[in-house]
Amino acid sequence: MADHSPAGPVETGAQMDYHEHERTYATFLTMAKYGTLVCVALMIAMAFGFFTTAGFFSATVLFIVICAIGGFILR
Repeated sequence: MADHSPAGPVETGAQMDYHEHERTYATFLTMAKYGTLVCVALMIAMAFGFFTTAGFFSATVLFIVICAIGGFILR
């Protein structure tokens, strides 16, 4: 039996949904941006809580403040 699969470029086989690709990439960038913000804020708050006499509550408040200000700036 003969093989009737297309031998040309991939684009001839199936139509690509470029709008969906762009939307997925934009979502990935947004998640990476805010995920980095949360990680950095957590590291700063942990250092503040562990290496000063401020304590857990003050470090938690600092974490929330950094996330709020960073979220406002990254908008």
